[in-house]
Amino acid sequence: MIYNFSAGPAVLPKEVLEQAAAEMMNWHGSGMSVMEMSHRGPEFMSILAAAQRDLRELLAVPDNYQILFMQGGALAENAIVPLNLAGLSAQVAENNQPLDQAAQFDYICTGSWSVKSIKEAARYGKVNVAADAVASRGAQKFSLIPDRASWKLASNAAYVHICSNETIDGVEFQCAPKVDVPLVADMSSNILSRVINVADYGVIYGGAQKNIGPAGLTIVIVREDLLGYALPACPSAFNWKIVAEHGSMYNTPPTYSIYIAGLVFQWLKQRGGIAAMEKINIAKSNLLYEYIDSSKLFENRVQKDCRSRMNVPFFLRDDSLNGQFLQSAKDAGLIQLKGHSSVGGMRASIYNAMPIEGVQALVNFMREFESRQA
Repeated sequence: MIYNFSAGPAVLPKEVLEQAAAEMMNWHGSGMSVMEMSHRGPEFMSILAAAQRDLRELLAVPDNYQILFMQGGALAENAIVPLNLAGLSAQVAENNQPLDQAAQFDYICTGSWSVKSIKEAARYGKVNVAADAVASRGAQKFSLIPDRASWKLASNAAYVHICSNETIDGVEFQCAPKVDVPLVADMSSNILSRVINVADYGVIYGGAQKNIGPAGLTIVIVREDLLGYALPACPSAFNWKIVAEHGSMYNTPPTYSIYIAGLVFQWLKQRGGIAAMEKINIAKSNLLYEYIDSSKLFENRVQKDCRSRMNVPFFLRDDSLNGQFLQSAKDAGLIQLKGHSSVGGMRASIYNAMPIEGVQALVNFMREFESRQA
């Protein structure tokens, strides 16, 4: 048995892959693969409508929010967010300032993806880093979330941006922080893994290739009153208002990725929805963290109250054993455990599709590996 702990593109549910394989050559008697369908034909339009409907149901998305299926991943959305929301800040800026200079954005820096988001947003306005986890409490690495009371938010910001789960660093917000302007969250690696109140956010976005489906699809959930504030320079295909008006069909969408996402949404519903999945994710992450915390060979360096349930980075106290550990893990059927190159060590990504048996197999292997080093 192979267990794939890749951070993304990541493991997909076995049942979803089996259904996709069965439907590959002939979707529902149409005589076509989904990859061959016209994106405006009735077959694909039914797939798109079902995926949007099921996602809205799973997350209990309020009626005054649009669900957009886009492309470019979260990295592209790092630019698309300020391009679409700059006008909110300009309303309270000095009238004689150009829009792109007047725009002000607040960012909370909690990890490597926050750093990328900040860098991209700075192209389209003034970024205020309202809190920095590295600077907070003398931290040397991204290992915590700065206390909400310490955030130094700007008075005229268009929005506050967070990365709700840092895939590389293993830091996760356990709830939505309260702010007075729209809260924008990159949820690429923890969307659909826990119950959230969508109304706490102005915008939720994320790449699909971790908890939703294959790479190529980007999900954007945006409150309708935030549409229509884009910079004039915003490309039409990235303008949320235009995309919403065209039902995510302004340009050819990533049809096959949407199809697989729809199968994943159905899979989640069949298993009791997000609340049921959250219980499983708590059990999986607790199992792994409890072993690591008891270990003399392995360690996790993230503050306990903000540890990620999805991405568990861990380190061997003896770095010289890293190569041996990875090879032995691969031999045991446990793959893609090497940590991101920017932080080193190991990382187990335990998204929704990773069964608890996979986490148990990893813990058993780590325990055996440790006993051999004693």
